[in-house]
Amino acid sequence: MRNLNEDTITQAVIERFSKTPDPRLKEILTSLIQHLHAFARETQLTEAEWFQGIDFLTRTGHMCDDKRQEFILLSDTLGLSMLTVAMNNKKPAGCTEATVFGPFYVEGAPKYENGDDVANGASGQPCVVRGTVRGLDGQPVPHATIEVWQADADGNYDVQYTELAHPQARGVLQARADGSFDFRTIVAEAYPIPTDGPVGEMLRASKNHPWRPAHLHFMIKAEGYETLITHVFRDGDPYLDSDAVFGVRQSLVADWVQQADGSWLLEFDFVLNPQKK
Repeated sequence: MRNLNEDTITQAVIERFSKTPDPRLKEILTSLIQHLHAFARETQLTEAEWFQGIDFLTRTGHMCDDKRQEFILLSDTLGLSMLTVAMNNKKPAGCTEATVFGPFYVEGAPKYENGDDVANGASGQPCVVRGTVRGLDGQPVPHATIEVWQADADGNYDVQYTELAHPQARGVLQARADGSFDFRTIVAEAYPIPTDGPVGEMLRASKNHPWRPAHLHFMIKAEGYETLITHVFRDGDPYLDSDAVFGVRQSLVADWVQQADGSWLLEFDFVLNPQKK
């Protein structure tokens, strides 16, 4: 193909990918080409702006490693992560809602028993978390695997500390036979997402704040049920209505209640959606 111009190049590129054997990949590539080209036309994108965009994405990739995912952070702050979650987690009424995964999940978190302290030295006010995992029918889900992780009182996850010798404020435990669980940790606090990379530059340039409301991450798995990835948010947090990653759902907002001894208690029950047969 020769002498393509701005009016003919899009169809030529689509035709180039027309022999893609996987029909879903072909559909995605075709749509991606159409929307990318439409974006360039709509904004009258200059070559300098395009190279600036390439540089931004390159530096975003350079910020990614086994402890931090800047591309997830970019997706989160553009609302794409939450849009994908919303489209792919349409659950029946009564099920616990899903929300974003976040950039600081780490595989291989330490295992704990019910009642253990998953904070493991993380700074913050002591807190007990307890609840029950049930199915949509109200019956307990026995021995569900519950993975939790959170930031400390300074707004940092353990993987953000370069000299930390062991994981903190993250762990894996199992619900009991009656679906109940409990563990000790620290109170969730609001914190800013990392702003030392390209995503932070974007937020500053667009006059957007980086703050997330206080929350505790959960990933719950059980045989016969869909995996649930969600947060529990702390009621009263000033950033509930302006979460930097658009992840707040009212059904996930709960009270952290201060106890007589000065510690805190969070009680929250989870309802899993049965897998489709």
